[in-house]
Parts: sequence; structure tokens; C-alpha cells
Amino acid sequence: MSSRDLAIFLTNDLTGMSRGRAFPARDLGHRMEAGVGWVPANHALTPFGDIGENPFGPLGDLRLQPETESSGFRLTGFGEEHGLLAFLCDIVETDGRPWGGCPRNFARQALADLERETGLTLKASFEQEFFLLGIDLAINSAFTLVDFRGVQNFLGALTEALTAAGVEPETVLREYGPQQFELTMKPARGLLAADRAVILREITRDVARQFGGRASFAPIIDPASVGSGVHLHFSLETIDGRAATHDPAGPGGISERAGSFVAGVLKHMPALCALAAPSLISYLRLTPHRWSSGFNCFGYRNREAGIRIAPVDDAPGREIARQTHLEFRAGDATASPYMQLGALVRAGLEGMRAKLPVPPLVEGDPADLSAAQLKKLGVRRLPDSLPAALGELEKDAVAKGWLPEPLQKSFFALKRTEMAKLEHLDAAGQCAKYASVY
Repeated sequence: MSSRDLAIFLTNDLTGMSRGRAFPARDLGHRMEAGVGWVPANHALTPFGDIGENPFGPLGDLRLQPETESSGFRLTGFGEEHGLLAFLCDIVETDGRPWGGCPRNFARQALADLERETGLTLKASFEQEFFLLGIDLAINSAFTLVDFRGVQNFLGALTEALTAAGVEPETVLREYGPQQFELTMKPARGLLAADRAVILREITRDVARQFGGRASFAPIIDPASVGSGVHLHFSLETIDGRAATHDPAGPGGISERAGSFVAGVLKHMPALCALAAPSLISYLRLTPHRWSSGFNCFGYRNREAGIRIAPVDDAPGREIARQTHLEFRAGDATASPYMQLGALVRAGLEGMRAKLPVPPLVEGDPADLSAAQLKKLGVRRLPDSLPAALGELEKDAVAKGWLPEPLQKSFFALKRTEMAKLEHLDAAGQCAKYASVY
């Protein structure tokens, strides 16, 4: 280890951005015990660096504290570039107690409650899309081999770096939109799924930078074009690893308990949008006919549904139960994966507590249904703007109550500041602003 080697402790905050403090790598042993200092007001930082009005002001001190030394990952340096050892941390009080504003602990506590009350846990994977900017594609056409080959060196280096970081990349795809790509990774249990989602974003950005480009995870970069989502694939399983999502006799092959989980998510989905799609431009993507999710409905292989039953390999002789999983489609990368995962689990657990029935499956595009048909199905249009989504969260007392006070106050403070900063820009200007930081 040379004197130039650094390590960094990170938190993925309420903007979905990773921020932190670095130190000489030789001090890692000490820092694993002591952590590094952090400030409560940092939690009100917007994506653009402004601190919103918040309850903390200049007061208070916290620490960033990783769980174990083995939980670190390396940002790979290519060529002359040095690598960097990074750790995803909890935000804790100076005496080591959990701090109520920590997004990572928010997800951890939701998962712990699910396990304690139901004997189940969540296995999940975040499917993520990004725009590769600053690197010319051969013909800039969806799914083409020629575009893939043109950036294969970048994509190969990226999968190498992700594999070295323990992310387990599964597929990489030249997606439909201009300059757009998609990355998927193997599912992981519980909090590790969100950790991997954070690591995937940061490594993708870092490798793109080293290749002279920029990977933007903004929800949309052109109001007239397609958007990039973060689709959260999930299934329920017992603590000893038995699949609990599938029931061949259930609607769409979904078990009663999984159906209650889905019903809880759909019930609170308008409020969840504020946490899973928390930017002004998120709602340029979350519109009908975009294959995103404009309605809180349940569908079988239906890309317009808020939650869909994902496809499986159902050829004769294939095991279906372990493949069966669901896909929450409303999220994007302006949300912290910890907030998205934690809110999803909280909503699903509410449905399981109430033993809500499996929601009806909606066939086709819900935007084509009449108001009467939507009402009969219990389906409603999701919020069409960030202010509307924040309003839904404010009036959903159950969903708002999931957020500990420091988390709740920080979130609303930074969103007010974020909206005020961009209110003078048109949609194209807002897209450009978000694309420049995400």
C-alpha cells in the first residue's frame, strides 16, 4: 500500500447521490472503528449542491460508519488511473446509535420488520438504464450489434469492474433510446440488493469517465424522447430460502401472501412515487403510453402496469416457483435505492398485515380504460408532477409515518429547495440540469 492510496466512506443520500469523506488507506483499521465525521444538515443537500432550510442548521454531529471491512468495494483504475477503495456506510450518532435520518437504516429496519412479522424476506435486483454521453455510437440505433461493438471496450471494462466489486452483472443491453443502455445484475437478498444498485451506478459513472464519456442515470434527458427507469425486481422467500411468491392456483400464479404485498404497494403507490421518483423530470417519464407506469395497477407481463408479473422460462420441465418474481416500475435513479426498497417493503407489509386480496390483473393499457372501468378495478392515475406526488405523501398518514422525523424533515426541505431552484426552467432546461448531475 503506497502513501497515495486512499479510501472513502460514503452515504447514498436522499438525492440518490453518494457523498462522503476520504482518508489515507493506511488508516483503514482505525477508521473502521472510529468512522468519519458527518453533518446532519448535509441531508438537506439538493442534487445541485444547495442546502435547503432544515431543522438542523449549524448544530449536531454524526459519523459515517461501515459495517465490516469486507463490505468495501473497489473503483477500478484503468491505465494510469489509481483505484479507490470505497465503503457504503450507515449514518450513526457519535456514540454509534442509529440515526433516524439514515436511508440505509430505513431499508434495514423495513426488512427486519418484514422478517419478524411474516418470516419472509425480499430477494431483489435493480434493473437500471443510463445514457452514455460524450462517446459517439456508430449508428445510434436500438439493440444493434454495430452500436454494441463500437463501445464494447467500455462495456467489457465496465462488467470487469462490476464483477470485481461483487455486483454480479447479468446482462448488458443497447437499449431503445438514443445513447441508452441497460444493465441488470443477479438478485440478492435484503439490503445487499440496494448496496449493489448503488455500487453499479457509481462504477458505471466512474468507468465511463475514464473512457472519456459520461454515464447519466437521469430519468429523461430529452422531453420528446424516452426515459430511463430503475425497475425493482423482487420476490418473497422464507428465511431458509424457499420461494414464497408463486402459487399455481393463484391469479397469474401469484401466492396469497405475495398478492397482499402487491395490494399494499398499489394502495400506497401514489405516495411512494414521491420517494421512488423524486425529481421534477421524473414525471415526464411516468406518463401513459411510455411503457413506464402511469397507473397503480397490477399486470401480467404488462409494461404499462405499476407492478407486473415478470416473465419466466416456462418451457416443459423448468421450475417456475424460484423464477417467479414481480417488477415495480415507477422508480428512477433520482431516488436512493435504500429509500425505494424500504418504502416498497413498508407498503407491502401494510398489505400483508391487512390481508388485502390479490389485486385484479389489468390487461392492455390502463390509459385506454374508461373512468368507470378504472374505478371498478380500483385503479387510479399516478401523480403527474413532483408537487402532486409530495402532496400524496403528505396526505397518506401511513406512508408519511414510515419516515422517522429527521428523514421526513430533510426530504421535504431539500425537495422544496430543489423545486424552487428549477421552477424558472422549461422541461428541456430541467432535463439538461438533471442530466448534468445524475
